Amino acid sequence: MHIVHSIADLRTALSAYQKPAFVPTMGNLHAGHISLVQQAKPLGDVCVASIFVNRLQFLPHEDFDSYPRTWQADCTALQAAGCDVLFAPREADLYPEPQTVKVQPPPELADILEGQFRPGFFIGVCTVVLKLLNCVFGHAHSGVAVFGKKDYQQLMLIRHMLRQFALPIEAIAGETQRAPDGLALSSRNGYLSPAERAQAVQLGQALRSLGAQALALGDKLDAINLRALDAQSMRLLAQQGWQPDYLTVRRRSDLGTPQAGDALVVLGAARLGNTRLIDNWEI
Repeated sequence: MHIVHSIADLRTALSAYQKPAFVPTMGNLHAGHISLVQQAKPLGDVCVASIFVNRLQFLPHEDFDSYPRTWQADCTALQAAGCDVLFAPREADLYPEPQTVKVQPPPELADILEGQFRPGFFIGVCTVVLKLLNCVFGHAHSGVAVFGKKDYQQLMLIRHMLRQFALPIEAIAGETQRAPDGLALSSRNGYLSPAERAQAVQLGQALRSLGAQALALGDKLDAINLRALDAQSMRLLAQQGWQPDYLTVRRRSDLGTPQAGDALVVLGAARLGNTRLIDNWEI
């Protein structure tokens, strides 16, 4: 595996290839990240991963400084997964001057759910993703980038951005990887105490229950009934010691309020102790 830090060195390393397959990460890799690399590997003529903890997507009170950095273990895992090139820019490489030009995603998609509770988050995400894509695909005729479905809203926004900017890059979805008890794998699971880790499965269980109740509404699935189900699910999770931000059923196509017959996704975010977890299920 070839490791590069500067944009110039990355472009030199990729100059002989025409269709990169790319997996952007913030490091602290787990089996979910590795599954994305393995999914990407056969989709291009070179497999590229990046590790960059992006300051732009952290709010002032969030965990940028304490976000786990596990460089050696990450390199070992990526090499074993068949990654060909690892791009690990320093902050000065990717942001040599203040990033005053930023991507402004559409508020109807970016300011709901995660965006409501983490204002500006998707501006930071879309800006860094666009910049990384330009670094990796600047010379290429086409390519693919693989993103995990666990960050469902993020995947939808990135696909929207690629379409609006007419980029010749396909955003491929990787299925959420889960522990045997059903907990979605996440870098932040490492923050959980043993007792919290045992309890963490309750978020996914609450979402599955909410989804089943929504499906049971049948033709009565409407905004009023869904709001009642969402509120009930949040109350029940709060009674188990969580601090829920949202548990909700949405339309898969645009995360709007669904109607009977729509394909559905149920999404949630909640804090357990000091750790904020997210999950979703397509139903």
